Amino acid sequence: MNKLLNIAQAVPRQFVRQYAFKSDLKIKWVRPEKIPCIKPEKSGDLSKLPKVNPGEVIPEYRDCKELETADETVRSLFKLENNPNYLTTRYYRDQMVKEVQRHRLDFGSMEAKLAKMTATIRRYQEHMDEHPRDKMIKVRLKELIDKRKKFLKYLRRWDYRRFEWILEKLDLVYKPPPSYFHWITRKESLQKLTDSYCEKLREDRLEAYHQELQAQQIPFLEEAVKKMEFVRKEQIACDVPITVTEQQIEEVKKELAELIKQRDISAENLRQKADSFN
Repeated sequence: MNKLLNIAQAVPRQFVRQYAFKSDLKIKWVRPEKIPCIKPEKSGDLSKLPKVNPGEVIPEYRDCKELETADETVRSLFKLENNPNYLTTRYYRDQMVKEVQRHRLDFGSMEAKLAKMTATIRRYQEHMDEHPRDKMIKVRLKELIDKRKKFLKYLRRWDYRRFEWILEKLDLVYKPPPSYFHWITRKESLQKLTDSYCEKLREDRLEAYHQELQAQQIPFLEEAVKKMEFVRKEQIACDVPITVTEQQIEEVKKELAELIKQRDISAENLRQKADSFN
């Protein structure tokens, strides 16, 4: 018994694999990059705020007559770029509200509220690009984006025409929550990639086989015409019932002529493309 075991252990085992692994396929899956919710790509803001004119004065002092005759140093103290950021934000907010308000004193309608929130969101996004570690502004920005989504959802439900109009005026994209949500996993993604790879491989092989059959079609028809003519002559000579008619032979010849014409046209097109490339 021990001798048999020693002989069995001494003989090397050979494993023959009859199936393929996914690693054998040329498929590589990369996890999609996660886009933060504060980025314009995720919040739906398609455009940025325009740059402020360097000589823009604070709106409260725009009609001040004393500034017209004041020194340049004094005038620079009343410019937006030399004042706190909240004044610039308020300036953008007022400009955006003027584009959507229903009348000159409209600051509380749904359109005006959305315009105010959009201007503030875009100002916060510019701030986060420069200071990505500002946690307080980041939290405010998230809350404001969620609030604007709720307002847009309400407007979309009750007045769709106004909803479409406000999206066009503010250059926004509304992304409703998905009806069904599931996490993106490597296993499921690899299954989909494998299915698409196999489907593409199948289509490529069918196309190659189709091209091969088309290449054999002209010689096959030429041989078929010769055989049909030979069979007809032999049947006439032997005085037996004729099974191959002249009409059948003419139809095959006509089909052969069409195929030869198509082959010549395609060859001419390829030659012209090659000449133009050279």
